[in-house]
Amino acid sequence: MENSDTSETSYSLPSLLCQENEACFGEEEQDQYMNLDPCLFSQSEDEYIQSLVKRETKSTMSSDNRSITNQSWLKRARLDSIKWVLNTRAFFGFQYRTAYLCVAYFDLFLSRRSIDNEKFWATRLLSVACLSLAAKMEELRVPNLSEFPVEGYYFDNKVIRRMELMVLETLEWKMLSITPFDFIPCFINKFCGESKSKELVSRTMELLLAITREVNLMDHRPSVIAAAAVLAAFDGQLTRKTMDCKMSVISLWGSRENEHIFSCYSLLQEIEMGKSKTPKQLISPNLSLSDNSSSIDVDESSFTSAVGSKRRLIYNDCDEVCQSAKICHR
Repeated sequence: MENSDTSETSYSLPSLLCQENEACFGEEEQDQYMNLDPCLFSQSEDEYIQSLVKRETKSTMSSDNRSITNQSWLKRARLDSIKWVLNTRAFFGFQYRTAYLCVAYFDLFLSRRSIDNEKFWATRLLSVACLSLAAKMEELRVPNLSEFPVEGYYFDNKVIRRMELMVLETLEWKMLSITPFDFIPCFINKFCGESKSKELVSRTMELLLAITREVNLMDHRPSVIAAAAVLAAFDGQLTRKTMDCKMSVISLWGSRENEHIFSCYSLLQEIEMGKSKTPKQLISPNLSLSDNSSSIDVDESSFTSAVGSKRRLIYNDCDEVCQSAKICHR
């Protein structure tokens, strides 16, 4: 006997799927940092912070390579890459943490390797590889390489995968990096007390992405950047004295850490006031290829180690790879 209620009780697959958008993902990420309680990990809040600081100390690698700060073209290329990363994060609805982790990979790579002068295509290829790797570490759904919107270029999937491998080898496969996002719940509890809100978390995350444009992430510990961002989001008018008072709740920090935090805080104040020194005009796609050439062969010798010796990846099918790895200006 046919059930007359079938049309009312059956559902199509699309009707069962959650209708999500970027705003939904943003709210979920805010809730994540709002509701995380360090005590759930059988540690006190202070012990949890201390364990994170120890881990960041081990993972933070100092370097004498200052190629980013010393080369104006690379500064512009880095800013252009970060702009692309942030736009692509919004396009896919990635977490803020994913974008920050991508920039951290980018800066760490360039602290260990340098890029030949004016190789703008190489920095864009590096940013694609770093974002793909960061998404694989943080996101539930990772787009296919062909889905990444790379304006002005065409990168074959095989070339991107080769670049990912180079990043992994350069970073010694240590991709579980501590970021400022790990400190947000604790620092909000410590510095802001009962004043925590979704707006505070959201503003903190926005400032964490904003500061990536201003500093090399290898020059500042994640805990320092996190503390500055939380304090700037909470109160943008703190004096050095009042900040030192707030910082006293973190027993493992001394005057040196407080100085670094105040420096980052002051920079964030400038960002808030619109006085950032970041160049307003980034490189355009038309400037992305040097020598006005329409295509460039990918050559891993374009990436050299920090000490200046060439580090070349060997391909058995070199001719095939070089032919398919053309990076063409659209």
